[in-house]
Amino acid sequence: MTTTTVTTDRAHTTTQQKIGLVLAGLYSVGNLPSVFTAPPDGETGPPLAILVVDSLLGIIGIVAVVLAWRGNRVALRIAAGVIILITLTGLPAFFVDVPMAIKALVGASVLLTVVAVVLMFSTPRRTASITD
Repeated sequence: MTTTTVTTDRAHTTTQQKIGLVLAGLYSVGNLPSVFTAPPDGETGPPLAILVVDSLLGIIGIVAVVLAWRGNRVALRIAAGVIILITLTGLPAFFVDVPMAIKALVGASVLLTVVAVVLMFSTPRRTASITD
């Protein structure tokens, strides 16, 4: 009788990566109610299709963050991709006539995304060895 052992490749999650995952998770949670914030008819705002996509991406992002927190590297990449896609859906605000507060909010989301992705993919610091 042969026994087969299956091992999963789970990497250690660093503190910086956990901070990035928390930011990505909060950003994903913040996009869940997007579909319910559709502007009334006649008012300007993002199309309903974009709001639905953002809500769905928010769900995927939350699941990916939870799996990445547990050490799943593929989920880490998915979480990063999701928050990047959510941010990309807001970029048209820079090119249309919307209030400056909306543009500032989109700019802040771009900054948040960059910080979160950089932290999520940061590696542990190596100590330099001094040789004489």
